[in-house]
Formats: sequence, structure tokens, C-alpha cells
Amino acid sequence: MGALRFLLNVLWIFTGGLWMTAAWLIAGLVMAITIIGLPWTRAAFNIALYTFLPFGHRVVSRAEFTGREDVGTGPLGLIGNVIWFVLAGWWLALIHILHAICLAVTIIGIPFAWAHLKLAKIALWPVGRMIVTVEEAAS
Repeated sequence: MGALRFLLNVLWIFTGGLWMTAAWLIAGLVMAITIIGLPWTRAAFNIALYTFLPFGHRVVSRAEFTGREDVGTGPLGLIGNVIWFVLAGWWLALIHILHAICLAVTIIGIPFAWAHLKLAKIALWPVGRMIVTVEEAAS
């Protein structure tokens, strides 16, 4: 990890990253408790890790990255995203948007506000996506 990525990740933790990581972990735990949400538990924990250290990583379509379709990238993935949206996606996205609005007020907070907006998009439709490093995304 480069020095700039490291610095951005450290600052990110103090500008909402730690709280949003906790929110994703809570969402994962809630998914684990509910029988219907169990398939999304691992994804919520993976996104929690991404939320903790977002700089230096990208979220990409799993179908485009691997070059093949799977269960989560087809019609079942759409159904999975709708279920996720109802159970946890909307409130996680809302919290990310609120953090983004607060951070966008200052010039220093704009990159972190942008990261929160990207995470809000992921919070709405996470099924069929995967997290890779910037280097993996470029290749």
C-alpha cells in the first residue's frame, strides 16, 4: 500500500469509516440471525472490511472480472439484491449519504464524501459484485 493510500485510509477511519464498518458488521449479524438473510452475511462482512480500508480497492462486477456468469450475476442476483435492499440496503445507503453530506461541506472532506457515495451505491445493490485491489482491477 502506498503512502497516500495509507494516509487516506487512516483519515478515513476518523471520518466515518469506523462507524460505517460497525454498521456493516451489525448488518451482517442481523443477516446471520434471520434465516432469510443468511446468504448475505459473508458479503456484508466482506464489504465491512472494504468499508474499513476503501482506498486502494475497487468494487467490480463479478461477471466482468471473471468473464463468466454465475448464480449471483443473473436473475437470482436481481432477486437477491431486492431482498438485500429491503432488509438492510436502504438504511446502510442512507447512513452513507448522510456521512457524505456532512463531509462534503469541507474541501478536505470531499474525497471521503465521494467514498461514502460509492459505498452507498454498493449498499443498495451488492449481489454480483466483488472487491479487488486497484492493481487487480487494472489488469
